[in-house]
Amino acid sequence: MESVDLQVLEAVRRWSAEERRYALVTVAHTWGSAPRPPGSWLAIRDDGMAVGSVSGGCVEDDIIARMREGRLGERQPFLLTYGVTQDEAARYGLPCGGALELVVEPRPDPAQLDELAARLQRGELVLREVALGAGVITLRDASRGDSLHWDGELLRTVHGPQWRLLLVGAGQIAAYLAPMAQALGYEVIVCEPREEYGATWQVPGTRLVTTMPDDTLLAMQPDARCAVVALTHDPKLDDLLLLEALRSPVFYVGAVGSRANDARRRERLMQHFDFSSAELERLYGPVGLPIGSHTPPEIAVAIVAEITAVRNGAPIAQRLANYTLL
Repeated sequence: MESVDLQVLEAVRRWSAEERRYALVTVAHTWGSAPRPPGSWLAIRDDGMAVGSVSGGCVEDDIIARMREGRLGERQPFLLTYGVTQDEAARYGLPCGGALELVVEPRPDPAQLDELAARLQRGELVLREVALGAGVITLRDASRGDSLHWDGELLRTVHGPQWRLLLVGAGQIAAYLAPMAQALGYEVIVCEPREEYGATWQVPGTRLVTTMPDDTLLAMQPDARCAVVALTHDPKLDDLLLLEALRSPVFYVGAVGSRANDARRRERLMQHFDFSSAELERLYGPVGLPIGSHTPPEIAVAIVAEITAVRNGAPIAQRLANYTLL
């Protein structure tokens, strides 16, 4: 499953090959309850066909109308603002007085977008800069510490897998979870030392490694943009990951298993590896939000939802007493 960036790039590259005119719109800044975060993309073809979103449908109709009527400029990137006043916010359906600043590129360079797409396909992190005054758009290498920047003249966006997810175990749950995570912008690394499982792994765009889980995590040099999930049900493998992950800066540590297995895991980590209660509070187990999951795809949905909630700082409801993941 491709990220939204790649979906937009695929569309504009196809339109370019068909010699169709199109524009690229980026959310530069938001106020209030704007539906899409800064960096979100929308591509619009000359006939109004659109891919991506900058407002969840609130202002897209107006942008499409501007495109059809030739009111999105000729070549130079420019700023388009919606929802500055309460009346305008109500007119465009922006919730709670939200407002948007959008950077519009009426005629993006097709060759540059081809280059960006190729680099993203290779899993690279790319910084894209749009200078409104000069009308210059550039690409350069990005680092994991880079973030979106907008000062009213220069828009800098980061493209590529800015987040990483390490899955230990190449079973069915991982096969469903990996493409969901890819769509959310994660680079997915699958650690599977067991030859019989690794031989069947076929999820495109992921990286399969056969080193032991603790060595794999250490080699990744984990940071606060990493999440890890143990999925093997085998303490000899899952515990190796947890020993390093729980004392690392990763933002999410999860492990699959029933409540009984999770209790035994926590007791084992405390007694044999000297983990404190505070350190074990970082462990999400049983892993995933309590949505009554039983099948591998349901469990994958629960896991990616929980990771997303933690990443976004959203409160997580009390786990149900009878919640289990088998």
